[in-house]
Amino acid sequence: MFVLSILKDTVAIHPSDFGAPADQALIAELNKKYANRVLHDVGLCICVFDLSEAGEGKVRYGDGFLWYKVVFRMVVFRPFTSEVIIAKVKSSDEDGIRLSVGFFDDMYIPAAYLPQPTAFDPNERAHFWLPDSELTSTHDLLNTPLTERMYIDQGEVVRVRVEADDFFDDEPGPPKMAEGVQVQREAKRAPYNVICSIAEQGLGPVAWWNGSAQEGAEDGDAMDEG
Repeated sequence: MFVLSILKDTVAIHPSDFGAPADQALIAELNKKYANRVLHDVGLCICVFDLSEAGEGKVRYGDGFLWYKVVFRMVVFRPFTSEVIIAKVKSSDEDGIRLSVGFFDDMYIPAAYLPQPTAFDPNERAHFWLPDSELTSTHDLLNTPLTERMYIDQGEVVRVRVEADDFFDDEPGPPKMAEGVQVQREAKRAPYNVICSIAEQGLGPVAWWNGSAQEGAEDGDAMDEG
């Protein structure tokens, strides 16, 4: 889920920080610049791990700052494809489920990556799964008894498999016009999305499988007693 990425940059140290050790001042400035920022094709930056190289500070005419060329390692959030991670359900709609790992909320399970047969219940604002059912249409699934449905509720802890990730660089740009009328601008996408799946045995709400394991253990105990 976390990786170390090697980055290069030129960093300016303010005169007020000249009294601090150079490496501490550089790390502080790098964290200000990169922490919680998405780098295209790299991932979400968390914090500086360490400095690999740092040149001698040079003063530029006119600003009084000390400028350093540095090579550093950054802790980056970027799950790899097929990695299994734990997340929480943030919200659901007809298109799928949005997840969160606390510091990152742009994780999604598209409806195609849910266990089948699954349907979205607009009253509960949640998807539900009907295990061992042969129903396929949403209409039929929504007519099933509530007691047979296994809901994936908001706030539920889920085990998911990473399928892919996408980076976007949507610049706002000037508003578009059509025959003198301003066209509504499309919603800006998050710069980094992680696409996940729960369409496999052992994935989905942790409570589903913990419950099954507990029941299996209880059945085993009963057989031993017999």
